[in-house]
Amino acid sequence: MSSTLILLTLNEIDGVRALLPRLPLKAVDEVLAVDGGSRDGTREFLEDAGIRVLLQRRPGRGEAFRIGVEASRGTNIVFFSPDGNEDPVDVLRLLRALEQGAEMVIASRFASGARNEEDDEWLRPRKWANQVFSWAANRLWNRGPYVTDTINGFRGIQRHVFKALAPSSTGFTIEYEMTIRAMKQGRRIVELPTIEGARIAGMTKAPSFLTGLSFLKFLFKELFV
Repeated sequence: MSSTLILLTLNEIDGVRALLPRLPLKAVDEVLAVDGGSRDGTREFLEDAGIRVLLQRRPGRGEAFRIGVEASRGTNIVFFSPDGNEDPVDVLRLLRALEQGAEMVIASRFASGARNEEDDEWLRPRKWANQVFSWAANRLWNRGPYVTDTINGFRGIQRHVFKALAPSSTGFTIEYEMTIRAMKQGRRIVELPTIEGARIAGMTKAPSFLTGLSFLKFLFKELFV
């Protein structure tokens, strides 16, 4: 089975400089990046490293997912955001899980043995919100093992499964939509515990309050529309 690693970037020059040497680029069959219009040299840096970069014409993380899958050739696909939160070591672990039969595999920040970046904090609003949304999805649609991190974008999927799920989200709800649809279709979802690191530089592209509202709207849409 062939493999593709898709990098999702938007003004992450510090992250790509730090993490590109740590990614298993030679262990996968194909590497490409989807760039949302970086102006800090991210795109040029990747191209100089020999990585094919696809320019994203319409905004949104969901759009980046679809562009990457459409342009890729691999049977098994892993999405990676080089901002520091995601551990390059886990890329091959995700691919191995797909090769062993998982239809979707998620790097979980909340499974046993995992670590979330808020775990040292007293208040953990981002973690708690994620867990509430995961509980709702499991309660409403899951008939398999409990999925602890339905939202994390650091994940892998078989190409034909992505096509069958046909996610339509344009923004950050893309991962949640993929997980919910996989639950509805009875797909085999596997989780691997991951250690979430701190962002290397810059600001998050997903402010907690606004992103939480978008997830809430999406959840109600899935329930009632």
